[in-house]
Amino acid sequence: MAQNLVPEASESGSGLLRGLEQFWDYTGFANASIGNLIMIAVGLFFIFLAIKYDYEPLLLIPIGTGILLGNIPFQPGVGVGIYEEGSVLSYLYFGVTQGIYPPLIFLGIGAMTDFSSLISSPKLMLLGAAAQIGVFGTFIGAVALGFEIHEAGAISIIGGADGPTAIFASAKLAPQLIGSIAIAAYSYMALVPVIQPPIMKLLVSKKERKIRMKPPRAVSKLEKMLFPIIALLLTTFISPTAMPLLGMLFFGNILKESGVTDRLAETARTKMIDIVTILLGVTVGASTQASVFLTSSSIKIFLLGAASFVLATAGGLIFAKIMNLFLSEGNKINPLIGAAGVSAVPDSARVVQMEGVKSDPSNHLLMHAMAPNVSGVIGSAVAAGIMMSFLS
Repeated sequence: MAQNLVPEASESGSGLLRGLEQFWDYTGFANASIGNLIMIAVGLFFIFLAIKYDYEPLLLIPIGTGILLGNIPFQPGVGVGIYEEGSVLSYLYFGVTQGIYPPLIFLGIGAMTDFSSLISSPKLMLLGAAAQIGVFGTFIGAVALGFEIHEAGAISIIGGADGPTAIFASAKLAPQLIGSIAIAAYSYMALVPVIQPPIMKLLVSKKERKIRMKPPRAVSKLEKMLFPIIALLLTTFISPTAMPLLGMLFFGNILKESGVTDRLAETARTKMIDIVTILLGVTVGASTQASVFLTSSSIKIFLLGAASFVLATAGGLIFAKIMNLFLSEGNKINPLIGAAGVSAVPDSARVVQMEGVKSDPSNHLLMHAMAPNVSGVIGSAVAAGIMMSFLS
């Protein structure tokens, strides 16, 4: 009888071992790669920057957490990865790959944006247009680095300093690069307070930084109501391909300025944009799965992103200085506001304000900087639309 128990005990022990081996095979420890660990470190770094230095925490914390989720190692086929058909993350990522989230973000931006400073001084719109040199300069750089022309078109939108627009264009032109482009765009948007000040100090003299601008004129309610309607029609006629972005941007502003849809405007600029930002940030972060993300193309995109932000900032600053050559003494503009032409709203305008106060504590440039800042949002969407029209 005792002899019969020995094989059963042996089989039970071997079954337990097989079960433990199978359990180990499914753990992250067994499937981890160096790439996963590198990306997890990047995700933790993003979260650190957001908490320690307050660099765009509403973006970097969701993206950083998404990077952690996207790089938890697992066995292929278990249905949890963002690139695995049928997984929850893949369903949420659908909003990125199909360009659903960016227009919703633009709706919220429109509902929280005051175009008064732009309406009161339309000439400042030229600064937002000048900063778009970053888009076309990045396109040339991407082609020179060997990217296919559609990929170069998608990468170029990083130069507009507009994350949602970059994602929207990538979904249409180069879906395989969405993760790299989105992370580059949002990373540099968060680092605007670090990237822009040295360029501003290099290109704008101390004397120019102290230029005082006339206060913006008061804008009537009628002007504020007519502006989004006229701008919607004009910009979408110029660039119909960008209609999902520009249409939602100005629709959101119509909700805000009409005075009769306060509930809708409040929802668009608070709860809705918060929910979409969470979904967008987490899924974009999760798309940086090491096996897909850690490539030479991603490194090139990050380098192009840095160059594009520098070029866009310099373009706005230099064009502001050129404009001053044609303006009378009392109407000159402070060249610092040219840096706000990149559409990182409202961070680049805040950087202009901080740099202006450093040169003259009583010289407040925030309201003036908001004009090129919001025109940069419009300009980057128009530039993306033009790029998609030519390359689609």
